Amino acid sequence: MYTVAVCACFILFYLLLILPTQWLKTERVRYDAGIHKKILQISDLHADKLRIRASRIVKLISAEKPDYIMLTGDFTRKESCLPKVERYLKVIADSGVPAYAVLGNHDYELPRLQRLLDLFEMHGIRLLRNESVVCADFVLVGIDDDSTRHSRVGPAFEHVDGNEPVIVITHDPNVVLKIKRPYHYLMAGHLHGKQLNVPFFFKFKPKGPLPAHGIYKGMHETEQGVFYISKGIGQAGFNARFMVRSEVTVHEL
Repeated sequence: MYTVAVCACFILFYLLLILPTQWLKTERVRYDAGIHKKILQISDLHADKLRIRASRIVKLISAEKPDYIMLTGDFTRKESCLPKVERYLKVIADSGVPAYAVLGNHDYELPRLQRLLDLFEMHGIRLLRNESVVCADFVLVGIDDDSTRHSRVGPAFEHVDGNEPVIVITHDPNVVLKIKRPYHYLMAGHLHGKQLNVPFFFKFKPKGPLPAHGIYKGMHETEQGVFYISKGIGQAGFNARFMVRSEVTVHEL
């Protein structure tokens, strides 16, 4: 009886906490931002605690045929996992889809951040650090991570003149409270949709003013524009999810 109970507990633990980290959900968001593009957002890779294979990303890109891929931070905090990060960056680059990225708080914990930056350059993925770039039919603004105090909203918007739709990518969504310039759509991650969907989660693990007010996933709006918070593809801290599935997001804008 004891062995049966132990096995039952293990199975229940696996089904409730481990399986959701492998069961990738494609969230689909439609919002008229005026750019008529399909954007695939991949957030919070956390390669050190990732159970989604790179081959699934390959199939996803092939099936969805996005116009752009946006990577919204937290690739890894461990140098030993950089080869794994590179595998994912390579399959993204090999797709031929233009890809852009911003850094997350965990990336700034790397002893030698330059090694990660070199991977972006090697694979032709444009890393935006408080700057903007002109894309077809819109301007893309990349704001660096706010939780580590690397965000600089002013410089990020410095060359934005407002004549084209403005799309923003960042890691920590709390930065929307600092943006005083209008934008059409913003993509962020960082909060993992709680990761463990239990009451008062952000009381025990404070993550800023947005989650403190119940804003930690999905689409929301400020006076300046609409923003979306992804639940992310990987995990931080405890390598499990409870009632929160791993997510990649297809934004039709």
